[in-house]
Amino acid sequence: MEPDIFTSHTKELSASEVVKLEEQNKRMVPEFKANKLEIDAQRHWDLFYKRNETRFFKDRHWTTREFKELLTDKAEAGNLERRTLFEVGCGVGNLVFPLLEEQMKEGNSNDKSNPGFYFYACDFSPRAVDFVRSNSLYDLKHITAFQCDITTQQVHDHIATESLDVCTMIFVLSAIHPDKFGDVIRNLWKLLRPGGLVLFRDYGLYDMAQLRFKPGHKIAKNLYMRQDGTRSYYFSEQELAQLFSSSGFDVVTNSYVHRRTLNLKEGVDVQRIFLQGKFRKRMSH
Repeated sequence: MEPDIFTSHTKELSASEVVKLEEQNKRMVPEFKANKLEIDAQRHWDLFYKRNETRFFKDRHWTTREFKELLTDKAEAGNLERRTLFEVGCGVGNLVFPLLEEQMKEGNSNDKSNPGFYFYACDFSPRAVDFVRSNSLYDLKHITAFQCDITTQQVHDHIATESLDVCTMIFVLSAIHPDKFGDVIRNLWKLLRPGGLVLFRDYGLYDMAQLRFKPGHKIAKNLYMRQDGTRSYYFSEQELAQLFSSSGFDVVTNSYVHRRTLNLKEGVDVQRIFLQGKFRKRMSH
């Protein structure tokens, strides 16, 4: 695997890639089917976890490399309050459990000078939440998992206003309809303390997966239906910055990540584009 390239430039399309995107527009997902995908969104994700259980996603150990804020920092040991982290769209816990494991290994949970994080985790899929709760590391002393639709007000029944230090959204917003992006970001704004951070990674515009969709899968601009009925959206850097800045956040970092996996022996040359950012809640909205 080659080193990741971080850039603010949108990928330049080749002539054949432009043709692929134009082909997608020739047969769009009919409106009635697009509406049904929205109605059945929870069922599709629940079926996804029924099929894949805990096997599909790898544990996300890379997150502490990319987001230093997820490491419990002894430099902040003067603050004896336990920090709080909320994982939005936790799936089966591939991000939160490696973090909790690391924290417990270091003994931070019993270290009065550095109590580490208390974790909250939610998912749209009740089945995914059941997997989290059945994990051997699940313990209410360290983590609370609950089912909720983050596009609604349900989350405020579980987490107090302005109580969070960090929110993570890792490949989550892309599964939600763009009409509801603003509702999600405003919910996070309400939950975070002033100065709190959102850590974000998701699919970037013109990612290989976007270019591979055949006609009949495109729902709207940059929004697609997968074979299993789940949806994926591909973000531009400017769009994401605008989404957060118009909802009371400052953009700390925001860039495309170009990742190339090259294996000549296997004949694999995969070029992925993600969008990665950190967004800080303004001290005054």
